[in-house]
Amino acid sequence: MQPLFVNAYTAVTAAGAGRAPTRESLLAKRTGLAPNDFAHAPSGGFVGRVAGLESIALPAHLAEFECRNHRLAWLALQQDGFHEAVAAARARHGAARVATIVGTSTSGILETELGYRARDPATGALPASVRYATVHNFAALGEFVRRATALRGPMLTISTACSSSAKVFATAARWISAGLCDAALVGGVDSLCATTLYGFGSLQLVSSTPCRPFDVARDGLSLGEGAGFALLERAPAGSPRLALAGYGESVDAYHMSAPHPEGRGAALAMTAALAASGLAARDIGCVHAHGTATRNNDAVEARAITGIVGERTPVTSIKGHVGHTLGAAGIVGAVAALLSLEDGFIPGTANTTAVDPSCGTSIILETAERRLNAVLVNALGFGGNNASLVFARTP
Repeated sequence: MQPLFVNAYTAVTAAGAGRAPTRESLLAKRTGLAPNDFAHAPSGGFVGRVAGLESIALPAHLAEFECRNHRLAWLALQQDGFHEAVAAARARHGAARVATIVGTSTSGILETELGYRARDPATGALPASVRYATVHNFAALGEFVRRATALRGPMLTISTACSSSAKVFATAARWISAGLCDAALVGGVDSLCATTLYGFGSLQLVSSTPCRPFDVARDGLSLGEGAGFALLERAPAGSPRLALAGYGESVDAYHMSAPHPEGRGAALAMTAALAASGLAARDIGCVHAHGTATRNNDAVEARAITGIVGERTPVTSIKGHVGHTLGAAGIVGAVAALLSLEDGFIPGTANTTAVDPSCGTSIILETAERRLNAVLVNALGFGGNNASLVFARTP
């Protein structure tokens, strides 16, 4: 594929708001996970909650979108000059030629959960504050971001579980190639809510300690929330020049919540991403794995990675830093990978102390300085929805 330049990017997670605190957290191998103090679902374990999100207010012209998810999106849009970069792209191409493509797995469902708790005891009617179209509906996120950035191009919200905001890059590449737009604002947002906290708890997938990706003693994930965005264009708008070089997608549909035991879906996605980039496996300097810290998924993904890039390519996971941000995991992983490329480092896998032998020998425990020319990012979702991205430096 023709590389697409990443002319701006940002993220907000439990590691901090914007690239600088995210970079510092990754370099220091500092976790943002803390004991679950989320008021609406105190179900135990540790979570990656974004501090201060409850006190943020949306501007008056976006009040109909008021919810935790959109406040998180708004916060991310204000970081690292991203809003201004989008405005510049809007001026270059015209508002109708910049697409909005975002991913989420929960949207604003928390507001509906709270609404059900406050329904009329006699009639069961939901309070007027519950606004499905602009809050709960998956499409609400895309519409909110488009209005917040004054874009008028085509808009899509993707919801394929944990691969949602990785697949946005693939869709953007296809849309730009097809001439549907000249640039694309891509990203994803997922916020903490009772559905995911209690739901993953019922699946017995939540660790009682901060999650430990690929660790021999790993016993489950830690849920987090996050938002991130990137601006993709055909031409660079500054330096360093970072680009989406390739993407791959697959759906193995092996099981509703478990990957194929041989990692076939993940392997297909990685193989396709490499082929699209025109790079060889030896060109990949680091793999940012999905690495959720669940027993089965980590072992399967590690085997699939080894089968594609070999045993010598370093592998890391940032879930120990920020938790599993579900529908935002793809964009959060992409931002971490872009920081690795831009600043020349591979982040250590936070909280992990002893790598499980079944996960191979390439898991990086300590942060390492290394100039990287290309990185591979995985986002593997429920139902076998898989996406892999290759980001690279360009001349």
